[in-house]
This record gives sequence, structure tokens and C-alpha cells, in this order.
Amino acid sequence: MSDRFSFARLLAVVIKELRQLRRDRLTYGMIIGIPTLQLILFGYAINMDVRHLPAAVADQAQTQTSRQVVEELQQSRVFNFNRALHHPATGEALLRRGEVKAVLIIPADFERRLQGQRPPLQLIVDGSDQVVQQAARQIAQFPLRGTTTTASVEVLPYYNPHRNAPLNTVPGLIGVILTMTMVMFTAIALVREREQGNLEFLITTPLSSAELTLGKVLPFVAIGLIQTSLVLLLGKWIFQVPVRGSPLELYLAALLFIIASLALGIFISTLVRSQFQAIQAAIFTFLPQILLSGFMFPYEGMPKAAQWIAEVLPLTHFIRLARGIMLRGAGLDDLWPELLALAVFAAALLVVAVARVHKRLD
Repeated sequence: MSDRFSFARLLAVVIKELRQLRRDRLTYGMIIGIPTLQLILFGYAINMDVRHLPAAVADQAQTQTSRQVVEELQQSRVFNFNRALHHPATGEALLRRGEVKAVLIIPADFERRLQGQRPPLQLIVDGSDQVVQQAARQIAQFPLRGTTTTASVEVLPYYNPHRNAPLNTVPGLIGVILTMTMVMFTAIALVREREQGNLEFLITTPLSSAELTLGKVLPFVAIGLIQTSLVLLLGKWIFQVPVRGSPLELYLAALLFIIASLALGIFISTLVRSQFQAIQAAIFTFLPQILLSGFMFPYEGMPKAAQWIAEVLPLTHFIRLARGIMLRGAGLDDLWPELLALAVFAAALLVVAVARVHKRLD
């Protein structure tokens, strides 16, 4: 064996690796897909400048001036005041359910307040979302016709009046952590069995594909619930993050999300041939979820196409559930559309995953 460095041998190894990479379709797709996905998401879908947040207005004055003010605030394009309310209490219920992000209250003595020092308008915003608070501050100094008041709109942030950032971050982190661990763990579960030769042994047993899949999933369900408890305890202890709603309902939502994430991981394991490919595929599914779910970037700032994709992702719905229950004190009856979307995703993907495992066993 020659000790001299050979460019010919080096070139032969490089060519061999390139040919092997070309035959590895998943890795080849990741090389192209990950930078393309990130470019599209960051360049097109991610937008910190939010517009058209859903909002309601309770106009108790019902004057020409009050209607004119609503039109002027509408022109800021920050909020869409497309829901008219008869009483401000109705707006608080809409905020709790997450149907609106803000409620504009025009008091009955609006005309008199225009001539005085008190702010003539109140804007109650969903403080569980920091993006909404920032958007509300954009129109806090919005000039109103007929008044010289410098702060013409009084912003009242509900659920997080002190603008404590962890209150917004910790509920979302539960979903992000569960997504990373549950999908990653289960994505490599069946692949590891196949690489170690255990899958052939399992095939010879009376196990059905459903039994094998559930047997792989159930231990991770317990791990996911332990992780949920750990984040909640640390969030309460370190950052004083409350759980204003029912802890039981929060755990039910987390359980459903864990099942959805595990189903996604099992599905990935049926598409790949190695643990390395499983990790790559898990990361590939993780990127859109963390970028489009509303955890890092405002959902309302995304174009419609990106919002449609976000609605398919389970993390989007779990973050809404977690923030609603923990911060707004909402119940599952208030947030049932998010729970239904999560249940449909979990059930559909679990059925597909079990069917694909059955094919692999055959």
C-alpha cells in the first residue's frame, strides 16, 4: 500500500460518494429541499409587519364621529374591525376564545371625552400574544379628528398586562419540545429495529401491525406527558407562568398533540431506510412547524398560502390550545375547532402510519 498521497484515489472516492449520494434520493432531496424551504419561508412567508388582525368594536356612542373614528382606525390596516358588538362583555368572551385579537370600546360619552383629557377610546388586546401588543401600540398614538389628545387610544392588554415575554413563550415551547422529541424518537424507532435485525424477529411473532405500532408509541406517550409536566413546573417556578384554565384540559390537549407527533414520527420511519435519513426527515418536517405555527413569527403576517399550510400543521393548533388554556383561561369548549383539527390530523396520520407499517411487515 502506497503512502504517497494520490489525487487519482481521492478523485475515485469523491466520485464514489457522489454516485452513492445520487442514489440516496432522500438525502439528495434534503440537500435541495432544506435550503429551498428556508428561502421560501423566510423570504416570502415570514413577515414581522402584521396586518388585518381580527377585531371587534363596541360602539356605545353611535354617532357620526364615532363611526368616522372606526373608519380612520380601519385605514391603519393593523386591525380589521369587522365585528360589531352591543356590549363590551361580549368582546371579552371573543378574546378568551381567540376569535378576535382586540376589542375597540367607544364609550357612550365619547363626544364629551373628545373635549377633555381622558382617552376617548379603549382598545382591549389579547396580551397572550406579544405580536398583538406590539401592533396595538402602533395605533395608540393614532390621531383622531376633532381632538388634541396625544394618547387618543388607551391600550389595555388582557392576560399579560406586564408584557412578560415568558408568558407568551413557555406555552409554545411545550409544543416545540414535544415536536422535536416525539417525532425524532419515533422516526428512528422502526428504522433502528430494522438495522439491528430485530424487525425480522418481530415479523415471526403473532404481532399485528397495529399492536407493533401502538407498542412503539405508548412508552413515548408517557415520556411526552413527563416532558409536559417538566416544562409546566419549570415555567411556574422560574418564570411564574400560570395555568389559568383547567390543567386536566391542558393535559388532554397535550396528549392529543403527542399522539399526532408520534404518528408523524412512525409515518416518517416507514419512508426511510436508515436512522440518519430518519433524523433528516424529522428535521425537514420540524422547520415548517416552528416557522409557520405562530411560535416565532406572527401568523397574521403570513400570506394566505402560508396560512393554509400552517392550518395543516399540528403545532399550530396546539400552540393556540396551550396559550388559550394557560393564559386566557379558556376551556376546550371554547377552543373546540383547534382540538378537532388536532384530532383529525392525529387519527388520519395514525391510520396511514399503521397501514404502511403493515406493508413493511409484509
